[in-house]
Amino acid sequence: MPGILKIALKLLVNDKSKFTALLVGITFAVFLMVMMTSMFSGILTRSSSSVYNIGAKIWVMDPAVNNATSSIPMPDYVLSASRGIRGVKYAVPLYFGTAQVKLKKGTYQAATVVGLDDATLFGRPELIKGNINDIYGDNAFLIVKDAEYNKLEKPDVGTEFEINDHRGVVVGLAKVASSGLFGIPTIYTTYSRAITYIPSTRFTTSYVLIEPKSDRDIPYIQQQIQKLGYQALTRDQFVKKISDFYTFKTGMGMNILLMTAISFIVGLSISGQTFYTFILENLEKFGALKAIGAKGKELISMILFQAAFTSFIGYGLGVGLASTFMILARLRLPDYAAQITFTILGFAFLMVLIIAGVSSYIGVRKVLQIQPFDIFRG
Repeated sequence: MPGILKIALKLLVNDKSKFTALLVGITFAVFLMVMMTSMFSGILTRSSSSVYNIGAKIWVMDPAVNNATSSIPMPDYVLSASRGIRGVKYAVPLYFGTAQVKLKKGTYQAATVVGLDDATLFGRPELIKGNINDIYGDNAFLIVKDAEYNKLEKPDVGTEFEINDHRGVVVGLAKVASSGLFGIPTIYTTYSRAITYIPSTRFTTSYVLIEPKSDRDIPYIQQQIQKLGYQALTRDQFVKKISDFYTFKTGMGMNILLMTAISFIVGLSISGQTFYTFILENLEKFGALKAIGAKGKELISMILFQAAFTSFIGYGLGVGLASTFMILARLRLPDYAAQITFTILGFAFLMVLIIAGVSSYIGVRKVLQIQPFDIFRG
């Protein structure tokens, strides 16, 4: 490390109170930014959990559908027409609905019911207990063992319950890639049983799932579905549509953005003010360095190094604190949805660079204006 930077480091860390205040301000700002954006990312992932869990390449739906759970039933001819499109390997119906499950204690619990195609069971979850063929038995259901599993009183294979005044029997426990967003347990059954047990309109197909023969056939399939008056989206397109809905058409996105902006302003104001106070208190030392021959660019490098050193340590502490908090929260709150991604880490790092840049600019302006004569005159 060049000697001038060693001096800068000693000036910084020797003033423990100011150095601690700088670290606390930046750490707190990074902590809030990471927490807010991670929460938003987790919510968006949970909102598309059904899309990820089913795993279909193409989803056919009514154009008015804006999220996976709020499906609009389609007539049966959409399924028949989809199967006749060139490039379609197979197409199956999917049912999404909500039902009231009566538990042993006599209480009721809302549950999301997914009805899989009877012939193929396309989109079925991975079983951790039971046999998938048992789903064809009378009143058979699969229960997803996720964060909401306890709300159904921890049923096991063979447990009986009532669903919309119909008898239900648990024939298997399953696991999925992602839990749902709204804290509602999920159960699977066959398509025919789902539309029989759950009241619906005259149309019963929530989605048509299409497997194309090749990815090159997807644009043509989408065009043909559009001619029918419906929409065919790939998995990524559907996930993006859901994310855009929660981001721009609900208050969630704006509220998270506002909280992130506030946390950034808090960190910027604390670090900027503290760094400016630090410069003022060490103005004589910078003036002395300038008097003995330190050039302006060397003084600038000192300030940049001090701001960057503090900001990067604060960044690491903030990310570490947020990660620790999320781990502890997941241990106590199974529904906790926050997740840290590389995009979030990059965003927080960019914000820290801005904080370091503004803090440096404040210090550089003050130091460059100092004259050695003013220092020694005092």
